[in-house]
Amino acid sequence: MSTTVFKKIMVGFAFSPNLKANVYESLRIARYFGGQLIFVHVGSKTPEKESHFKEIVASSPVQSEKINIHWRAGNPVNTLLKASQEFNVDLILLGALKRENVVKFYLGSIARKITRRAKCSILLLINPSEKRHPCHHIVVNGFESPQTKDTIRAAFMVAKALGAKKISLVEEISRSKVAVDVDDDRSLRKATLKKEKLRRQEQTRVEDVVNNLPAKLTAEINWTTQSIFGRRGYSIGHYAKVVRSDLLVMNAQENLGFIDRLITRDIEHILAELPTDVLIISSKGYE
Repeated sequence: MSTTVFKKIMVGFAFSPNLKANVYESLRIARYFGGQLIFVHVGSKTPEKESHFKEIVASSPVQSEKINIHWRAGNPVNTLLKASQEFNVDLILLGALKRENVVKFYLGSIARKITRRAKCSILLLINPSEKRHPCHHIVVNGFESPQTKDTIRAAFMVAKALGAKKISLVEEISRSKVAVDVDDDRSLRKATLKKEKLRRQEQTRVEDVVNNLPAKLTAEINWTTQSIFGRRGYSIGHYAKVVRSDLLVMNAQENLGFIDRLITRDIEHILAELPTDVLIISSKGYE
């Protein structure tokens, strides 16, 4: 991953009440990451729409010379995914509902479908704003996975770009790993010792990842580790909500097939009820 984190950022926009906030937010994010901004609207292009959109861009306090606007026809999901590959973008920025209803959980909103199928990183914004809300605290998944090193590295780079000073690296440990029948003091002690051993192992593993990062990435950032016993995805989402983090950074979910779409997997818990803004990191191209 480059030092600019995301070189090309694509924004799918619609003429909704949140358009101005989405445009302002996009321009700010592009500036922080030093990236090129590509706006894509799936729908008809009219002089009125084009004029209205350009007026909003021009009114933003943050400007950029690296902006492209494209108008496409077709299915929103397929069209935006095709555009992301055509422009070889590093990040897709999408507005998302904070909580999806049961029907949308199974059928999938546009944001959910794009998140599942995109070959690049995704940033889901639940409360885009015309005025900047500073990012202070970032929560990052630290569970054991081939992707996690890239995700942790990306989280520190994002923290630098956004000016965040605090990162919490959360290791989610399945309760099944400490499943012991507790029926007396001896079995309780055994379960407690097993849980503590797992906690230390996970903490050491995550600390090793951070300690191997370049010092310039970790300097001036207060980072800590936190072990949580519970369901992966659900537990970290709840933690991010409780500590009121400004951003949750997660691994992308790989190799989704038909069965995966019927089962609530790690990232699906997050997508069902977004606790905060969520950045999903794709490791494509960083290996």
